[in-house]
Order: sequence, then C-alpha cells, then structure tokens
Amino acid sequence: MSRYQPPFCITPAILNLVVEIGELLGHWSAQTGRQSPLLRKENRIRTIQASLAIEHNSLNTDQVTALMDGKRVLAPAKDIQEVRNAILAYERMSQWHRADLNDLLTAHRLLMTGLVDGPGALRQEDAGIYRDRQVIHMAPPASQVPRSMNDLLAWLDKTDLHPLVASSVFHYEFEFIHPFADGNGRMGRLWQTLILSQWRQELAWLPVETLIHYQQERYYAILGQCDNASDCTPFVMFMQENLALALKEGLQVSPDMSEQMSEQMSEQMSEQPRVLLKAAESEIVRLLCAEPSLTAKALAEVMKVSARTIERHLQSLQAKGVLMRIGEKKGGSWRVK
Repeated sequence: MSRYQPPFCITPAILNLVVEIGELLGHWSAQTGRQSPLLRKENRIRTIQASLAIEHNSLNTDQVTALMDGKRVLAPAKDIQEVRNAILAYERMSQWHRADLNDLLTAHRLLMTGLVDGPGALRQEDAGIYRDRQVIHMAPPASQVPRSMNDLLAWLDKTDLHPLVASSVFHYEFEFIHPFADGNGRMGRLWQTLILSQWRQELAWLPVETLIHYQQERYYAILGQCDNASDCTPFVMFMQENLALALKEGLQVSPDMSEQMSEQMSEQMSEQPRVLLKAAESEIVRLLCAEPSLTAKALAEVMKVSARTIERHLQSLQAKGVLMRIGEKKGGSWRVK
C-alpha cells in the first residue's frame, strides 16, 4: 500500500451512514431495475445540468435535453460547449479506470475542450481559489502536482476502504490538490461518480450533483473547513449524507412512474414511421448500443467487412435517423436514437 494517507478518520456516524446507504441501495436497485431507459436518461440529464450549474452554467434541464437529442439551443456558446463536453464525458465514463492518470487526463480533455488552453494537462503554474477577491484556498505548488496526483491515485488503487468512503476522500483530496488550471470541481464530481459506479453500476445514474447544487454554499464551506482543520472527515460525512438523501429521493418516485414513462415512449415511437434496417445495419446498431465509441475500423474488424462498407451503413443509419454522431470524428461517439 502507498505510504500516502489522506487526513481523515472513520467515525461511528460515517459507519452508520455506510450501513444506511447500503440498505437504501438494495431498495433503490430493485426499483431502478424496473425503470425505463427514459428515466435513466432523465437522471443523467439532471446530473449534467446540476454539476455544471454549480460552475455557473446557465442551461436548464430542457436545454440540456435538447442538446442531448441533437437539437439546436439558443444560449451562450461557452455554456453549450460545456454541456456537449459533459455529455460525451459521462458517456465515456465506463471506459476509464479509477486509478489511471491517463484516463483522468483524458476525461479532463473531454470536459474542457474548447473552454481552456491545453485541456487534459496538469497545471504548470501555482493556483489559488478566490471568492469576493479573497483567497479561500491556496493549492499546493505546481511542482508538487504530478507527485501528489500519483500518490493519490496509488492510494485509491490499493485502499481497502469501503468505496462510499474512499470516493469521498478522493473527491476532497482532488479538490485540495487542484491539479488543473480549471475544471477541478466538475472533474472531482465526475470521478467520484466513476468510483461509485465501478462498485455498483447503478450509481452511474444517481444524480447526487442535483442535491449538491442546491446546497453549494455548504459544499464550499465544508471544503474550507476541512482545509483549515487538515482533516476531510466533515466532507466525507457531507457526501454520505447527500448520497443517502439522493437514494431516499429516488425511492419516493411513484412506482408506476417508470411504467408510465415507458408507455409514453412507446406511444411516441408508434407515432413515428417504422424504419426498416438491413441485417448489417441492425448488427451495427446492436454493437453501438453496447459500445458507442466504436470506430468504423473497429466495426469492420468485428463484422469482418471493409471499413468503406461500414461507412456506407453508418451514413444510411444517420439518414434514417437511427444514429447521431456526438463530438468530433476522432474522439467522438455514436448515439442510438
């Protein structure tokens, strides 16, 4: 195990919350197993909108939904770029390993492309966090960032702490190190979600960010409290409380809500003209549902046909409205409508 040990302690209150969250997860998982893809999509939209709203993004959930569906939105270009980047990053989340620095840098590059210079690179200059022209946190010197991040990721990889606790400790330590020039808040929240989802896959759809959004003053206050005390225990408590609240909120959803949404989705689909797909096109859709980032070359290798043939099928599927391209030609992904 790494010699690096973040400053925190396990309290009876934290242990009680871990047990409570485990029990809530059992009920919530049973319910989400019956939820429609539409409801999961709604949770992802809430997550993205709330995480970016904390960073003063102006788009509401309807606008985020429109962008996710490939529609045009009237809003500041920077805000639109932030949402598009976040959509792509959350779609790619399952491909990354929680303790891999290269994956973390790739995630930052996706989140911050077009928003900062040199996305996906650790900061090269010293940095502080200001509020009302006052320094509320002075991050470690830039020269210490590579070592600090390697130590933190090594600790995360080897720790035997429960993921509910380890993810929160990582989140705080990440914000303390402040490894990037910008985008640290949204990266910390994304990476905690990734850690939790690799423990329990259904936690990829739990919009904890929504609750943090509504109490972001407390979020920042507790980060400051932990800085002053050199102890992140209060932040671990804060995050556990919010996880429990998010689960309770999810369980309050009417049991027949997902069925109702599924019926609405079915009705919407039945109102649309049926699209006839060739056998090869159906296979491409199946593969892209499982792995949206597959390239034409990769699809060609799996299906044992030429890349040019795959390109023709992809163009046909886009023309039929079955597929939509998200992001750039290189590094983007496919969305099955």
